[in-house]
Amino acid sequence: MNDTLFSSVPPLLEVLEQECKDIGFTMPSDRHIGALLSNLIASKPGGHFLELGTGIGLSLCWMIEGMDQNSYLYSIDNDPQLIDIAQGHFGKNTRVEIVCQDGGEWIKAYQGPGFDLIFADAWPGKYFDLEETLDLIKPGGFYVIDDMLPADDWPEGHAEKATVLITYLEEHPQFRVTKMSWSTGIIVATKIADAPADS
Repeated sequence: MNDTLFSSVPPLLEVLEQECKDIGFTMPSDRHIGALLSNLIASKPGGHFLELGTGIGLSLCWMIEGMDQNSYLYSIDNDPQLIDIAQGHFGKNTRVEIVCQDGGEWIKAYQGPGFDLIFADAWPGKYFDLEETLDLIKPGGFYVIDDMLPADDWPEGHAEKATVLITYLEEHPQFRVTKMSWSTGIIVATKIADAPADS
């Protein structure tokens, strides 16, 4: 099996990958996490989804590819330049709302229904405001993060933060956790109960 070959990719993917190079965006999501997100989302017809960290829209295009016509997705980022690019590609899609705002502020202000999948690809929802983010996931829903394998560009002290995060998720009574040393290091956590974590 060759997991570097993809039988199909979203129509805009290669355009977005080239735009990453053109603007010097150095934190793009790879095709592996995109394909996984697309498949997880496809398992939730009529689903409600959240991406924290739009970036240039690479993961977003995969997530949209997995959605059916009755699904809806919010994508949040605080970088106006990146949001402008994503809006240019996806802004007319009525199933998608792209928001330029701090992810933590958005999470705390959100009052809508729970999510079937949250992809946290930014510090808010991952290293900040984690419990508030996990509370937004429906029973049976997924919490997905990547960039969990040590990397040369990690700042001093980040490895310890990653270890604390992994331990917290593993010990959380409402989630079943799968860790994958694949892509940049992926964790998929599935919510198993809609009850207080200390019950």
